[in-house]
Amino acid sequence: MTVVANNAAPSIKKDPYVIGPDGTPLTLKDLPPPTTKRWVIRRKAEVVAAVRGGLLTLEEACDRYKLTVEEFLSWQKAIDQFGLPGLRATRVQQYR
Repeated sequence: MTVVANNAAPSIKKDPYVIGPDGTPLTLKDLPPPTTKRWVIRRKAEVVAAVRGGLLTLEEACDRYKLTVEEFLSWQKAIDQFGLPGLRATRVQQYR
């Protein structure tokens, strides 16, 4: 008779995550709530990071946050061109 010992640690299922704009892990639980009305730089950047990392699809993000595709793509473009400061609503004229 052969006895096999299971010395492996029990597998702990972790939530999928991406690296957020501040370098910390970002899960679905960490994303802004779907009822968000005030879009500060950090929240916009978190949603862009979630889509880029595959945590959400573009369609899911737009549905969840009631965004248009154009609005989301403008956030993404602002980050690509100017970094996080490009997401400032009050500084849009300086970056155009």
